[in-house]
Amino acid sequence: MSNQFVVSLAIVVAVVLAARLLVSALPLRGMARRLKVADVALVVVGAAGLAFHCVAMFFRRLVDPLPGADVAISDIRALGTASIIWYVVPAALVLLGLRRVHPVGLGVTALAFTAVGVTMYNEGPLDIHLTAIFASVVVLALVSATLVLPPSRHLTGAGDART
Repeated sequence: MSNQFVVSLAIVVAVVLAARLLVSALPLRGMARRLKVADVALVVVGAAGLAFHCVAMFFRRLVDPLPGADVAISDIRALGTASIIWYVVPAALVLLGLRRVHPVGLGVTALAFTAVGVTMYNEGPLDIHLTAIFASVVVLALVSATLVLPPSRHLTGAGDART
């Protein structure tokens, strides 16, 4: 994974998330759903796990200093059962956190995560896997920008209403 790949991905995600702030039509009214704090926590923890998996694969020197990470890094890089678990569990946490979003958004995210998993473990070309990673991160950013409303600041059930 090149620095150009990472920078390009960061720019695309930044543009998508900036659009959320700058385009008044976002999030999509009538389709966007309000997440609960627990949902957001699941998404954040799952995304952090997916990022750890990716960094362990492509930028090991960034995670090597983490205490106790050696075994996890080795397991992930071996691409065996433990690596699959290290990928599937965080991906499932993200999807669980997004379970309230429009079914199309959830489905596209699930398909994107599946593509990453398949291309990671099918011994195919790296460029196809990197394309799947790029697409899945962009899909997650798009779903977040268009279909997710933040948790309500109110403690009543009113935060669950469609807006």
